[in-house]
Amino acid sequence: MRHPAAILLILAIAMTSSCNFLKEKTFLGKKDRLLAEWQARQDSIRVADSIKHVNDSLLALENARLDSMRLAEEEKHVLESRYNIIVGSFITPAYAEACAEDYRRQGYDVKVIYRENSRFSLVSAESHENFRQAVSRVYQFQDTVAIDSWIFIQE
Repeated sequence: MRHPAAILLILAIAMTSSCNFLKEKTFLGKKDRLLAEWQARQDSIRVADSIKHVNDSLLALENARLDSMRLAEEEKHVLESRYNIIVGSFITPAYAEACAEDYRRQGYDVKVIYRENSRFSLVSAESHENFRQAVSRVYQFQDTVAIDSWIFIQE
């Protein structure tokens, strides 16, 4: 027991080595800080990657929607390029709609065709993809439904 002060000092240092203050101020806390910084960096990379993934998914959905709209427009164009049996042609769109409603009540699949560069609205009672079928149906229409019906070929 020659140096009680030295022994007390060593005990004091040994007891305070678990103190957070000493860990932060000495080389022991440097490893923890580096690990925490690395984990924070990894978290930010993970968040950025998640945001990028969500943006890519939204972009894919938007492209799918646009493709769907384009296909619907093409399909509409194909449907409009059929042979149409016309039962009425009107300058006034209200008259065309009234005529179309009359034929709808009779059970026909009526559509009103508005053409570009024309003042006329055409009322189509039926549409066919086959020309021969359209010709035979227009003859039936002329005999039974409307004598002045005709075929309109929409391109």
